[in-house]
Amino acid sequence: MADRVLSPHPGVQVIDAADPANPRMTANLTEPAMDGGTWESLKVNEKRGLLAGTGTGILVGAGYFSVYDISQDCARPRLLNPGTGSNLTMPIPITTHEGGFSPDGNTYWAAGTVGGLLHAIDIKDPTNPRVIWSGFTGLENHGFGVSPDGNRLYISTLGGITVLDVSAVQRRDPYPNVPHISRRFWIDGQITQHTIPIEKDGRQLLLTVDEAGSGGVKILDATDEQNLQLVNTIKLEINLPPNADRWSQSAAGNSVFGYDAHYCSVDRPVDPTALACGWIQSGIRVFDIRDVNDVKEIAYYNPGGEAGKNGVLVNSLHATVGNLAAPPLIGTIAIARAIVEGQISAGEVLSPRSHLVIADMSADWCMSPPEFHGDQIWVSCMDNGFMALQLDNGVYPPK
Repeated sequence: MADRVLSPHPGVQVIDAADPANPRMTANLTEPAMDGGTWESLKVNEKRGLLAGTGTGILVGAGYFSVYDISQDCARPRLLNPGTGSNLTMPIPITTHEGGFSPDGNTYWAAGTVGGLLHAIDIKDPTNPRVIWSGFTGLENHGFGVSPDGNRLYISTLGGITVLDVSAVQRRDPYPNVPHISRRFWIDGQITQHTIPIEKDGRQLLLTVDEAGSGGVKILDATDEQNLQLVNTIKLEINLPPNADRWSQSAAGNSVFGYDAHYCSVDRPVDPTALACGWIQSGIRVFDIRDVNDVKEIAYYNPGGEAGKNGVLVNSLHATVGNLAAPPLIGTIAIARAIVEGQISAGEVLSPRSHLVIADMSADWCMSPPEFHGDQIWVSCMDNGFMALQLDNGVYPPK
């Protein structure tokens, strides 16, 4: 990709944030899996002290996988598999777009999106990763979440979620079978991004994020895993159908993305009190989820973009290729649906901003998962890079 060639630090940059007010780069990971772009696959397993990611390139990649030891010095990851998975002549046969660990850190799951491909990589010996299962989950897949015991995988499928029984992989059966347990789909949201399994008051719940179509975050009760029940949906006011015209008018000139949820995290997996989300052009949004039936927004931070730096910020997809289309493509289905249902009129969709042919840099794109660190949130946005955000003690923990 051009931004990899132009960047003074191609690959993955490691940031030491021990002093969050003065973060500094301590390492640059340039193995093939890192150098080609990791997209949504770069993840950490704290239990084992492992960092892993796949070579994705543009949207979907094939083959490369790198595992690092960060247990001793997380500021300087140590490559564990210098052979298979990091050697150009010895790629692992996987396709990737997104990935993540099982909770025990012994399996890395790689999702290849196209054709619904999913792969399980055994990393019990991280110096010798090996694919132990590959299969199709449906027409398309995206991100996922894994149950605490590693036996269930909740994978995003189009506008919805599929529950997979991956216990045979978790047990390391010689010829594992991965059956589908259930599915649930919806139409208010598409390109479902990922799922966070949580336990709330003894109930098994799923927080499922829609990347497109103003779907927001769905809260599902998975107590009966064969019959997922919708508990609540978290949306910003701009995501409601009567405001689809304002969504389109304001987001014009932003190419693909607008005001949609993307990646979220909770402050703890059991009885969480707060949910933080990267809401793309709506910045970072923080919600009180102590009562999942009555969710409240308690904080937000909407960083401005770097105006005038189109094409200069080589690590920002927003600044380099986020242009040449208006309104944003990712909202077209929601806008069309609002028109058909009479919520808005077609004439209200366009605005004077619709003529923009380069990226609108007035607001950044925040797409990474915000992480809770005590009373701070650490996150990376496209133009601004790494940021440490202080939560006022009157806001968090929620009171």
